Amino acid sequence: MKSLSVWSILALLCTFGFGTGAAAQQAAAPSAAASAPISLSARKVYEQARSQLVQIRTVLKGRASQTSVGSGFLVSGEGHIVTNFHVVAEAALKPEHHDLVYVTADGREAPLAILQLDVLHDLALLKTADPGKPAAPFDALAFRPDAQPLSQGERIYSLGNPLDVGFAVTEGTYNGLVRRSFYPQIFFGGALSGGMSGGPALDEQGRVIGINVARRVDGEQVSFLVPASFAAALLARGREAVPIKTAAYGLVTDQLMQHQALLTERFIAQGWKPMTHPRYKVPVPIDQFMRCWGSSEPSRTGGLDLERSDCVMDTRIFVGDYTTGAIGVRHESYDGSKLGTLRFAARYAASFRNESFTRLRAEHQTKPQCHEDYLDRGGLPLRAVVCLRAYKKLPGLYDLAVLVATLDQAQAGVQGRFDAQGLSFANAQRLAKYYLEAYQWVK
Repeated sequence: MKSLSVWSILALLCTFGFGTGAAAQQAAAPSAAASAPISLSARKVYEQARSQLVQIRTVLKGRASQTSVGSGFLVSGEGHIVTNFHVVAEAALKPEHHDLVYVTADGREAPLAILQLDVLHDLALLKTADPGKPAAPFDALAFRPDAQPLSQGERIYSLGNPLDVGFAVTEGTYNGLVRRSFYPQIFFGGALSGGMSGGPALDEQGRVIGINVARRVDGEQVSFLVPASFAAALLARGREAVPIKTAAYGLVTDQLMQHQALLTERFIAQGWKPMTHPRYKVPVPIDQFMRCWGSSEPSRTGGLDLERSDCVMDTRIFVGDYTTGAIGVRHESYDGSKLGTLRFAARYAASFRNESFTRLRAEHQTKPQCHEDYLDRGGLPLRAVVCLRAYKKLPGLYDLAVLVATLDQAQAGVQGRFDAQGLSFANAQRLAKYYLEAYQWVK
């Protein structure tokens, strides 16, 4: 057996709302919000904020036919508007084909320009691009000060244009921050619908506390808001920015590089869970920003018994046609004592061969470059395959997949898989090495 050398293996390989971008279990809100009586407070908040609400439309250049719609809101007297990145992604990444316009609650329409993006928090800062300057400043919503934190159960009023049927208000409650979200998100106990992405969530004084971003598709009254502090920071750094007129892949790449660096450091720092298998130390991450589920499939016909663990992130970064920036860890424990040595070996090998490394379409990524080797972890023999795929429009970023199988038993074993999207080459090396070195004997 060769000694472990992930660096040498990887050296051979160098060559996630309402709309299109949502994380796993968070999606494009296909159904309308459940009807509910609107309180006097909700009606008051809506009437006060109505003039600051806008619908954001992405239209085909030169044709005025809309390809997507979302919501937004005015945040300055000069005409700055905040919305979600996924609402304007087509225009930001394919400006040769798309334009942006906004429509007010009273039907006025004007063009928009993109000033700044925050893809990590799914935000965009826009500005009115109408050549005729208004006679008076725009009405703008104010942000609630950070010094006045929300309390559990405090009323929240979410505004937007659901399903392109008209501007509306949805009433709900503040339930703290979402557990295991890699970046802070507010748990909004209210119903949101597609088209409300990018709209404001207000307190009873009409101040912005969050921005509508996503909802859970497997539950009711479980929605998510980007904290307003990130929108305020985006406005502060982008207020005087020059409009972005070319495809924003360079800016997106820079922000994804920041994300993957932070993700790598936090993932390694959290460590592995103890006692994950009676015979081996099998890498299962601490569930600080990941969610782990286990399952058991005992054979009912005297065949192969299987136990499985899956750990995934809820947070993914939306990048136009796909999501990236997440980590997944899985392992399967096989017991083939009822099969015998030869039949178990055939089933075990077939399971290893059935793994796929294809994720995105060829227009987005190169073909996977893979290397297979046999490793020795302190006397524990492993079969390992490491694969990388490069992003074509996000230079310097790769998807990593590592597949492992233990080889020390004739009728039992463990197979594991590690996946990470949107890594630098150096951090792909670090994470692959970190994962493979976690396999050890239980002392």
